[in-house]
Amino acid sequence: MPDTIVLDTALTSGEIAAVAGGAHLVLGEPARRRIEKARSIVNALVDQGSRGYGINTGVGALCDVVIGREDQSALSRNLLFSHACGVGEPLGRVETRAIMAAQINNFAHGYSGVRLEIVDALLALLNNDMLPLIPSRGSVGYLTHAAAIGLVLIGAGECRHGNKILSGAEALQTLGLKPLVLQAKEGLSLVNGTPCATGLASLAVTRLSQLADWADAAAAMTYENLGAQNDPFAEMPLALRKSEGLQQVGHNLRSLLAGSAILAEAAGKRTQDPLSLRAVPHVHGAVRDALLQVSTVVDRELASVTDNPIVSGSPEAPEVHSQAHAVGAALGLAMDNLATAAAELAAISERRIDRLVNPLVSGLPAFLASGSGVESGFMIIQYTAAALVAENRRLAMPASLDGGITSALQEDILTHATPAAAKALAILDNLETVLAIELAAAAQAYDLQPSSAGKADMTGALYRRVRSETAFFRDDRPLNVEIRNVQQMLKATSAWSESEVA
Repeated sequence: MPDTIVLDTALTSGEIAAVAGGAHLVLGEPARRRIEKARSIVNALVDQGSRGYGINTGVGALCDVVIGREDQSALSRNLLFSHACGVGEPLGRVETRAIMAAQINNFAHGYSGVRLEIVDALLALLNNDMLPLIPSRGSVGYLTHAAAIGLVLIGAGECRHGNKILSGAEALQTLGLKPLVLQAKEGLSLVNGTPCATGLASLAVTRLSQLADWADAAAAMTYENLGAQNDPFAEMPLALRKSEGLQQVGHNLRSLLAGSAILAEAAGKRTQDPLSLRAVPHVHGAVRDALLQVSTVVDRELASVTDNPIVSGSPEAPEVHSQAHAVGAALGLAMDNLATAAAELAAISERRIDRLVNPLVSGLPAFLASGSGVESGFMIIQYTAAALVAENRRLAMPASLDGGITSALQEDILTHATPAAAKALAILDNLETVLAIELAAAAQAYDLQPSSAGKADMTGALYRRVRSETAFFRDDRPLNVEIRNVQQMLKATSAWSESEVA
């Protein structure tokens, strides 16, 4: 039975990621009351004929065109069809669930004014894994992604349920629901706000948090194979550098390498190790510091209302406010920052991989091959890592500066938060692969060590975990399949338990 998360106030990025992974989401009573109150305010605005963007006016550059009450439902419906113009392959299950959870979270703040039936229908789709097909490309922000979700609510669009594709009408029928007839403002609220960016950003910060631990684990294994400096990660000298991330990485490395006979035997043979080994706390630590800052931004966005317009007051004194809360500048900048940090983590990992396979510096058989000349070993998989790092460098260009003008100069600045989150996830995919390569190479290096000295307890445990996924390599099978197996381990498990590094 999946875990259940109750939405009372606002979800965190970790809770969004948990729902994306399969946890059920339910609305607490406070959230339900907020949604109902906001809808009553919209109804009052409609009754009074108060002008409100997207309630009784057109949208974008048509914001000054007044829409009569008899056409407000048609406006909501038409907005979904006109905005559903995304292209490309659909988003995956996890990404779709994350966006839907963030959308429900935004409505639950109680300032959007959609009916409770809208949110309950979204919850039914989410909790039954009946997921709208969301084209992944073609939006500078969020409109096309969100419209694909909204279409299903009115019986249009498509859904994926397991391996089966259903029409929106079939999906609703399967769940015992009828297509909704949208009312005033609901079409705009369904396509508006930053849930696409916050949902994907929540996945990004959660994934980088897990991969940061795996990066420390991979670095420790590589250092044990190659390091020769006396006490390079000692607590006192590292404490002189003021960085919480650096201190955390130093602590992790000391725990991972405690009791290593291999390092004890090699200690003092080198005054300074190369930076890709010696500067692990400084580079990995900087990534952790950046991650902390980004996580704060994402959680702050999830706690914020990002719809436009918003409604407030009471049915007796309704108010509508046209702001720019749907602009995701903070998320765009944060995701660009995370993307660069993840790219740097992959870059230093690739440099360590090169040192493991390079006979000029490793002291190990060339390219970690068991038969020099006849076998190439890990020679070409290092090329793969270098290629992914180069791709990351291209992807790390800031999306938040892409610019562009839409809607006849009405939207004359664009912050590209959703594309920024999407490319951050692409970089994280590459980082995950590079770390899997380093872990496999480090395991191979242990097997080729000229010394019989023993590993540290924790690196020994890591070695056994890697070896449970891939055996010693003798050019006897495709190496990319082996790396994929290790990569699945990174997706599914943590690098260590809290008690191991306490």
